[in-house]
Amino acid sequence: MTTLVVCVDRTDDIGRKTGLSTPVSGWEAVHSLVTDVGLADPEDSSVNCLLEALRAARDLRDENEEAVVAVVSGGSDTVVGADRSVARQLDDLVAEHDPDSAVVVIDSAQDERLVPIVESRIRVDSVDRVVVRQARDIESTYYLLKQFLADEELRQTVLVPIGLALLVSPVLAYFAGPAMAVSAITAVIGVFLLYKGLGVDDYLTDLAVRVRESLYSGRVSIVTYVVAVGLSLVGVFVGALGVSNLGNEGDVIIPAMQFAYDSVPWLAMAALAASTGRLLDVAIQEDSVRSSYLNIPFGVVAVGLVVRGFSAYFLERAGVVPAFDVPALRLGVVSVAPFSLSVGERLAVFVVAGVLVSLVGVRIATYLGGTSIDEEELPRGGP
Repeated sequence: MTTLVVCVDRTDDIGRKTGLSTPVSGWEAVHSLVTDVGLADPEDSSVNCLLEALRAARDLRDENEEAVVAVVSGGSDTVVGADRSVARQLDDLVAEHDPDSAVVVIDSAQDERLVPIVESRIRVDSVDRVVVRQARDIESTYYLLKQFLADEELRQTVLVPIGLALLVSPVLAYFAGPAMAVSAITAVIGVFLLYKGLGVDDYLTDLAVRVRESLYSGRVSIVTYVVAVGLSLVGVFVGALGVSNLGNEGDVIIPAMQFAYDSVPWLAMAALAASTGRLLDVAIQEDSVRSSYLNIPFGVVAVGLVVRGFSAYFLERAGVVPAFDVPALRLGVVSVAPFSLSVGERLAVFVVAGVLVSLVGVRIATYLGGTSIDEEELPRGGP
């Protein structure tokens, strides 16, 4: 197995400073070339690149591997001409030594652009980047900036907000003052960091995809979801309106109970609309409906009744809502005189009603689902 250790020089610094033509191959030839380049320009990083190529070839030979060290350079004034010159020299080296793989030694980011040309002729096992120790920090920073600017998503995430902040800050400073400009820019950056850190952009993207798929597939849930959002907004508005009519400053429990008491019916209807749409979608797309989907509407109504009952209990204790009066009822020969429920009786009625609705939902879901609890617990293949 023969490995070609090739030092590439795209700008032809080696040829211009020594007057030699490339390719140069062989240990003695490259060793002599190091002296010529070092005497011509001791500060040139090409000297380190040539020495690294010799070291890599020596290490491969120490591992009982046949290694051929060579140097190629772009002998042309144009970029395309330089790249084609390197390609021709690589073809000559491959034809002469027939290597199985290559180790590319470079000393700059510009030389790194020749790696694909080498890969098109021979398998590249390693790319050895030589960085002069005195310039390591500068070179490393350059490579980091290069990788950063090559990432389109990272550029849009970091550079665009910074650019907008730099453009807007002098305008705000001129019209609103430096303090307002700094405060506004800081607030915007904080919102942006939370937006990216909490993954809100991913959630919104996924939500848009799901909405588009729902529209294209003709799902009923997309309409019921819009209805649910509208009912939720109505519930929040009604709850806020009820709280504003209390006028209890410094109190927290009573306004919270009033908000729950007024908004829960609307929020329950919103959840009921959303769950019903989801249930219809499953019923249309699948042959059978799981019992969990059938039980959701009943669970929503049960929770709404329980929350309504507890919020009414606190509000009636505080004298905000009146007692629950049952009017006179007459069904045929049966008549019921009007009466009032106490605070505890009212809460008990709502809690019992919620439990009953939940039990009815479980029963109906089990019946329509076609299985019973005992059947679900039976192992497969059982009697």
